[in-house]
Amino acid sequence: MTAILDGAAVAAGILTRIAAASKQLAATGITPTLTVVTATADPITAKWTQILSRAADQAGMTCRPITLGPGATSADIRATLTELSMEPEVNGIVLQVPLPPGIELDTLTDAIAIDKDIDGANPLSAGRLARDLPVFAPAIARAVVTLLNHHMIQIRDKKVVVVGRSNAVGKPIADLLLQRNATVTICHRHTTNLAEITRTADLVIAAAGHPGLITVEHIHPEAVLIDVGLNLTPAGKLVGDVNATEVIGHVAALTPVPGGVGPVTTAMLLDHTLRAVHISSRTTSP
Repeated sequence: MTAILDGAAVAAGILTRIAAASKQLAATGITPTLTVVTATADPITAKWTQILSRAADQAGMTCRPITLGPGATSADIRATLTELSMEPEVNGIVLQVPLPPGIELDTLTDAIAIDKDIDGANPLSAGRLARDLPVFAPAIARAVVTLLNHHMIQIRDKKVVVVGRSNAVGKPIADLLLQRNATVTICHRHTTNLAEITRTADLVIAAAGHPGLITVEHIHPEAVLIDVGLNLTPAGKLVGDVNATEVIGHVAALTPVPGGVGPVTTAMLLDHTLRAVHISSRTTSP
């Protein structure tokens, strides 16, 4: 029997807590505000921005989409991030991918002020995370840990394999799990004999961005699978990096796609925005 690790209920609880805190801030004239900068016509990005905006409304926050369009240049995006970083009313900034062809995310994220970098994209944020210093971790990485904690899945002393090595997902997830005393191996879809490695893990984090990469041959029956992948099939269906149909019944627990890590990631961005408000109030107090 495979337990389905629902993320929607986890997210709902977090949003309720944030809404209560936002109501208290509203009484002092403060509305937590985050901005999402996009430079794409990608339908998944548009859908995700809508979901984040609705969640922000539910939590008593303001989400401002900044749509630059797929023709935006690197200079356009950098100027926007720099301007938002200087706006006192803006508490959180997210630069969403994909970006226009030829523009790399890592060449722009240093323009996001670190105290507003609610998705841990600035290289300084990554460095602080790796050193276990106070910082906003990427929301998706924190969502993974939050889900595991909520469902009382032990991290300490467990053998974990993270399949995915991106700066935005795989590496920060590994950092957070290492900080919680897991033994972590990072692999990717080009790893030789991937299944031999993942079959030894108590916990497998699938974050390679490759639909159906993890199959029943990659896991043992007592393993927990956290599927971070979000891929759009030609038929328009959202699927993860795990072949869910194949592994259900052959693994201890699995996060669904959609409805697993995604809703918690959205909640984490709002939680980070709330924290950023308090950081700002401390730094601007006389």
